[in-house]
Amino acid sequence: MQLAEIFHSIQGEGRLVGVPSVFIRTSGCNLRCAWCDTPYTSWRPEGRNWSIGKITDEVAKYASRFIVITGGEPFLAPEIEPLTRALQQNGAHITIETAATIFKPVSCDLLSMSPKLANSTPWKKAQGKFAKMHEARRLDFDVMRKFLDGYDCQLKFVVDRPSDFEELHEIVTRLQIAEPHRVLIMAQGTTPWQIRSKAQWIVELCKKFGYGYTPRLHIDLYGNRRGT
Repeated sequence: MQLAEIFHSIQGEGRLVGVPSVFIRTSGCNLRCAWCDTPYTSWRPEGRNWSIGKITDEVAKYASRFIVITGGEPFLAPEIEPLTRALQQNGAHITIETAATIFKPVSCDLLSMSPKLANSTPWKKAQGKFAKMHEARRLDFDVMRKFLDGYDCQLKFVVDRPSDFEELHEIVTRLQIAEPHRVLIMAQGTTPWQIRSKAQWIVELCKKFGYGYTPRLHIDLYGNRRGT
C-alpha cells in the first residue's frame, strides 16, 4: 500500500490524547477538504509502496503498542484489512482515523470517525474544481452506522465557527448517539494561536450540548509539520 510516512509521536487528539503511538499514514483521499492539514496525502498525494511485512517490521522498531492508521483516507488502501489483522496479531492496539465514507471490516480497537462538515467543502480552492465531488461524498450515514454498530467509536468534528454546531448537532441526532461525550470537538487551525482563539467559545458550546473538547496537542508541541 502507498504510505506517506511512518513515525513515532504522541496522539494529539481524541480519547487517547497524549499516548505515545506509532503513526502509519496512508496516501490518497476521496475528499478534498479546504483546510486539509496533510495536503501531501490528498491534494497532492505522495509516498511509496510498502508491503505489509515491511510495515510491521518498521512498527516493531518502536516501543509503543499503540498504532494509529491515518491518512489521507486509510480505507482506500487495498490491503487495509490484512494489515490491521497482522498488526493486531502482534499485540497492537489499533486506532483508525477515517472520514467514514468507506466501510471495510477491519480489525480495530478504536474507530475514530471524523465526518466532514460543510466548512470543509473547497468552494474557493482550486477554482472550486473538487467542491461538488467533495460535497456529494463528505457524509455517508450508512457507513457511519455500520461503524457505530460494529466498533468502539469516537466521533471527531472539526469546527470553524459557532454555526457549525447546528449541522454537527443534526448529524449526531440522526445517528442517535446516546452518549454525547463520545462526540469530540476540535478547532480548525494549523497554529496554536488559531486553535486557542476558538477554544473558549467551542468549550462553552461543548458544555451546553454535553460534547467533549479535544485539543490538538501535536500542534501545540511541534507545530503543523510532518512526522509529528
